[in-house]
Amino acid sequence: MLTLNQIDEIKALQRQGYGPVEIAERLGINRKTASRYLRRDNFDHEISEKVVPISKLDSWKPEINSWLEEDRRNRYKQRHTAKRVYDRLKELHTDFDCSYSIVQRYVKEQKVAKRNAEGSLELIWEYGDAQADFGEADVIENGIKKTIKNLVLSFPSSNAAFTQAFGGETAECVCQWLEDIFNHIGGVPLRIVFDNATGVGRRVRDQVTLSELFLRFKCHYGFSITFCNPASGQEKGNVENKVGYIRRNMFVPIPEIQDLVAWNKDLLTTCEQDFTREHYKKGETIESLFEKDRAALASLPTAPFNV
Repeated sequence: MLTLNQIDEIKALQRQGYGPVEIAERLGINRKTASRYLRRDNFDHEISEKVVPISKLDSWKPEINSWLEEDRRNRYKQRHTAKRVYDRLKELHTDFDCSYSIVQRYVKEQKVAKRNAEGSLELIWEYGDAQADFGEADVIENGIKKTIKNLVLSFPSSNAAFTQAFGGETAECVCQWLEDIFNHIGGVPLRIVFDNATGVGRRVRDQVTLSELFLRFKCHYGFSITFCNPASGQEKGNVENKVGYIRRNMFVPIPEIQDLVAWNKDLLTTCEQDFTREHYKKGETIESLFEKDRAALASLPTAPFNV
């Protein structure tokens, strides 16, 4: 039985057009296993995950990570090699008993992961790409004033955006928010860029671990995700502007509502009514440009996901 991360890799390669034989060779798995997960399009049910054994190096990894992070500010020739990491650990800790090969493998994995993370975000947005971010606003629900989170999904190529309101930023809220928008627009973005890991996982330095619910949801709908680099506002400028635009134009004056679910449905319609505006740079309406986004979306799965 594969882990959810392995299944996610299979579905990512499937989206790129690879077949079962190529995927099996790339991931080092059985071809029949690859074929089984290629055919599967419902990840709503429990998937038993392989227990990952504890590494002898686990207790030393935070120290290694701190050295590698510090290296980013140092000259290239004065950065840690795997051999130097191994030697320092032996010098500093009398109880260090890991082999050099374990240290070498881990250092290599971290350096590759860092390079991939730094090169993963492009500022050229294709149709079908989306950005996600969270805003905050007040509403009056059944006579009671309360603060809600408005989650915004924007499409930079067309400048279209949709919002939904929830009580928080949990994984359940994020998955329901995305599913409602996917169903409304009739498809799934190819890639979603998140500002941070709030609601979908946990960030420790540059490493993001997705929550099981969101990872299962991601496998089910088949989209890719990337996270913005810290202090890189240019990577999420479109959705940040949309959060402010929606707050000023849809939440002023403070909305008075009776039912949050019904209001969310109205919000989707209200968002589309705004598409009649002309794009700020392209000379076409947002509505006509969004049709190109819609044409680039992946199909909805055959079964919904039970958030």
